[in-house]
Amino acid sequence: MKEFVIVAAALLMFLACQPKEAELTTKKEVESIFPSGEKGSDEFFTGNAYALSLVPSDSTLTTLVGNVYFEAGARSHWHTHPAGQILIITDGIGYHQLEGQPRQELKKGDVATCPPNIRHWHGASPYTGMQQLYIIPNNEKGIVEWMEPVTDEQYFR
Repeated sequence: MKEFVIVAAALLMFLACQPKEAELTTKKEVESIFPSGEKGSDEFFTGNAYALSLVPSDSTLTTLVGNVYFEAGARSHWHTHPAGQILIITDGIGYHQLEGQPRQELKKGDVATCPPNIRHWHGASPYTGMQQLYIIPNNEKGIVEWMEPVTDEQYFR
């Protein structure tokens, strides 16, 4: 009888710690450390993404720094940067993919690099938003070249 009580108590504790179905399908927002910024154009993003320039482009530093907040499910279109790009994830969960490579999951504290002129995309996971800092060095070479949207098949694989 004592073994049954121990097993039953362990089972109840296990079940109580499992996420509820609603928690698995509820979209989660992230804590923003910067204002949202301007909504990104549907020409460059699927879903709602908001960008804010933090260090504007200039001829001295030649580095552009900004923040993008992707709502859950939002993502950039395929694009390249002539001098590359660095992403620093400040909150949430998302994805990043260089063309021809597997999609990579990103979460708070991760850093991703996008080599010069390599097609890539990045954005939030389906259920959790993502906030990122972007750094674009050597912006005298150009900032970004936008391409076609990321398909649902590409996003979900």
